Amino acid sequence: MAFVDNKASSSQATAGGKGKGGKGKQAQPRLKSNQAKRLKVDEELKELQARVDNWSPPAEITLFNELPLSSRTLKGLKSSHFLNPTPIQCLAIPPALKGQDLLGSAKTGSGKTLAFLIPMLERLYQDKWGPMDGLGAVVISPTRELAVQTFTQLRDIGKYHQFSAGLVIGGKPLKEEQDRLGRMNILIATPGRLLQHLDSTVGFESSGVKVLVLDEADRLLDLGFLPALRAIIGHFSPGVVSSSSSKPNRQTLLFSATQTKDLAALAKLSLHEPVYINCNKAGEEGVVPSNLEQYYAVVGLEKKLDALWGFVKSHLKMKGIVFVTSGKQVRFIFETFRRLHPGLPLMHLHGKQKQPTRLSIFQKFSTSKHALLICTDVAARGLDFPAVDWVIQLDCPDDVDTYIHRVGRTARYQAGGHALTFLCPSEEQGMTSRWNEKMIEPKKIKIKESKMGNLKQQMQNFAFREPEIKYLGQRAFISYMKSIHIQKDRSIFKFSELPAEAFAESMGLPGAPQIKFAEQKAVKVKGGSKKDEKNNEEEEVLERGVVGSDEESEGEDEEGSEDEDKSEEEVEETASEDEEDDDEGSQSGSEVSTAGKPQAAPAVRTKYDRMFERTNQSILTPHYTALVSHEDGQEGEEGDEDVFTIARRDHALSGDEGDSDREETLQVAEGKGTEALEKEMKEPLITSEDLSKRKLKAATSKKSKLKNGPMPDKIIFDEETGEARNFYEVGKDVENEFGNEEKRKEFLEKERERMKIEDKFDKEVAREKKRELKRKRKEREREARNEYMSDEGDEPVAYLGGGDEDQTDLEESVASPSPEPEVRNKKKRKNKFKDDDEIEEQGGLEDEEALALRLLQGST
Repeated sequence: MAFVDNKASSSQATAGGKGKGGKGKQAQPRLKSNQAKRLKVDEELKELQARVDNWSPPAEITLFNELPLSSRTLKGLKSSHFLNPTPIQCLAIPPALKGQDLLGSAKTGSGKTLAFLIPMLERLYQDKWGPMDGLGAVVISPTRELAVQTFTQLRDIGKYHQFSAGLVIGGKPLKEEQDRLGRMNILIATPGRLLQHLDSTVGFESSGVKVLVLDEADRLLDLGFLPALRAIIGHFSPGVVSSSSSKPNRQTLLFSATQTKDLAALAKLSLHEPVYINCNKAGEEGVVPSNLEQYYAVVGLEKKLDALWGFVKSHLKMKGIVFVTSGKQVRFIFETFRRLHPGLPLMHLHGKQKQPTRLSIFQKFSTSKHALLICTDVAARGLDFPAVDWVIQLDCPDDVDTYIHRVGRTARYQAGGHALTFLCPSEEQGMTSRWNEKMIEPKKIKIKESKMGNLKQQMQNFAFREPEIKYLGQRAFISYMKSIHIQKDRSIFKFSELPAEAFAESMGLPGAPQIKFAEQKAVKVKGGSKKDEKNNEEEEVLERGVVGSDEESEGEDEEGSEDEDKSEEEVEETASEDEEDDDEGSQSGSEVSTAGKPQAAPAVRTKYDRMFERTNQSILTPHYTALVSHEDGQEGEEGDEDVFTIARRDHALSGDEGDSDREETLQVAEGKGTEALEKEMKEPLITSEDLSKRKLKAATSKKSKLKNGPMPDKIIFDEETGEARNFYEVGKDVENEFGNEEKRKEFLEKERERMKIEDKFDKEVAREKKRELKRKRKEREREARNEYMSDEGDEPVAYLGGGDEDQTDLEESVASPSPEPEVRNKKKRKNKFKDDDEIEEQGGLEDEEALALRLLQGST
């Protein structure tokens, strides 16, 4: 019946149009929710793929909705306030969605980050990439700050997708990253740490990577990451087209603001039939933004700090970035300007800082309204600092590409900005010609003398008061000079024309520090092996990175600051070795002034050579003692057994046993007389000629005189005779006098007699105090009896208990018996600060209570 009822009800519902299926419709079968979601996603993906395959770009794209993107990506873009695509995004996203490799180039601040993040998310979404599929996309950035910025951008626009993303940039323990690495679908990393994980992390599977992005690829090559990039690409799947699908196994997207020959070589290595995207006009490769105002000023090297200080004091309401060559200059300028209190928040950023410090400074400067950031080229690539007004290049950039990336920190997208570059007189002609080749025409301005600061005296005061500032100044000077020395473009960087002494004086240094430049590499000999050629190439790469900008290549390791400290110690050791060398230590002044003159190639001398050339050293004493032959004839007798035995000549001192024999031996050996030999022995081993100037100067200080000089003299005058005597000599006489045993015994006997007399006197004083206390107690007792007698009306009072202990007052006690002696309370005796009246009052109350008790007992 139930089946018939159900059938009847269903037919009735169909006929009457009432039921779950609606009017005139049949009831739809119910599906499970998970199955329905999968069907919906499959339909959406098919529709999306069809839109991508059949999409023809319109003449102009004004909104992201016009691109064939998924609803989740569009929702993330809208929530992040990205509505209108930039030109690079309009040109790069459509071919990237079709799975083609890209080689993109556009101006700084044109939105290249979204141009590769959006295709990356869409590719993984179309492939139904899930948490269990492992690593699917990798983005490689040259610097840590750029990687953090890219990760933040990815998290904003991809928050509606279900991918897990990770940031691998170093600066944290490797173990923490290894535990989480296997669960990541997208990785944003720097090359060094990523290659470390690929080589050493167990279970890190990278063969299934679908999208590889190289951001700021030219900078990756400049920092020497080409071998690392080749190794990383070797770990991923090959980028060839598979037979089952029209898409390559791996899609590679390469973006940069400038194009170089090395970049083309990298593209051939990792890209498969790439599409070249260029948003720059013809002949304007790597051009700066059009809304950027560019200026340059010719300032002497010794006046650069004054010009920077004057600029900062005249722009206290700005947000600016100052670029210098090395991290040592960053630290010196930051520490000195911080002590000068410019009235503007100061921050500094360089590659030797720890990772948490770099991130905090990066975020703090991004959120600041008015601030000045002093940094190296670590902040020159890709970083999007909002609302930067000025970019000041205190040091001339290495090339035009570096200049373009530096000034690109301001005038981002449609905003305006200003750029100012300080050039030395020797750099003006070469740099302006390089600008003209790239169609860049900054305006030349002249800084008034009244607007420039005068920091010379203050810098000298800082260096004199604080040795740390002086040391930072020396390191900054050396790093700048070395960076100029290794530059390749000699038309711009003319080392011999730099005023080294004046530059050192402007930094507060007493003179230009001595610099030891690395020797020039030998020219390759024809017919050499390929291994030698490879080693020479690696040496050239290392030579280029001797003095860099302290960027990611130097900051990849976690112990960057420790490496810096080690390098500082090496500099100090080198300086001490130079002082000890006869050939090099005798030179005064700086080698900078003579660097331009041709010099003969010095002989190769190692640190071991210098060590064995030193004299009066005890470093090798144990080893030397083991080798020395102290007995005559040992060398001839045991020559076969001990080859390295040294015959030692006896150097016994005068006064030792066998002195006459030694003198005769020396006379025969050297032909000198006894008097001459004794005269030489009396001479000190170390004289003032053997000491350095620093040791001699330290010996004349007040502290050294007090420590090593003779004892001071103290004169006292006798009170009776007025005779002047030396206090210390008198003390010595007294010590010698009482050092005798008889005198000592006599003094002790006198002291014992004196102590006996003093002891008798003290005992007598103690007895007198006891008598006085007893007398006062009796007086109090008499006064108490008199008070009781007057209260009873002159009637006799009977006292119970024993009488007084004193036999002298016997008669008085019979006439009027005295009360019991008062019982003293030990606790009350401890209180030494109570008044006498208070004590008498307490004693009177106790006497009255005892008297009342006795009277009651007597009456009963």
